[in-house]
Amino acid sequence: MQERRRAERFHANVRVRWETLKAQGRGDVCDLSSSGCFVLTGGEVIRGELARLELMLAGDVTTLWGNVVYNINEMGFAVRFVFGSEADEQIIERVIRNVQ
Repeated sequence: MQERRRAERFHANVRVRWETLKAQGRGDVCDLSSSGCFVLTGGEVIRGELARLELMLAGDVTTLWGNVVYNINEMGFAVRFVFGSEADEQIIERVIRNVQ
């Protein structure tokens, strides 16, 4: 099977608060790259919807936005980040450095 991921993935254990238009919850980011992440949570999300993620790192909260790529009931969901500016891309690079 061919690998579809374009960016290197890193194992992480980062607390996260997440919110979509119809749901919100808490969980843990367990897999992270410059293009997206996987959130372990029991919350319900819908493929394609926009999600706001607030990552808790070393006493600081970092906000990222992304679209839900897929979800697994009672396990979690994957997000592909949406970058509005180069500064947004630099934020995720800083987050990755903190989890390495």
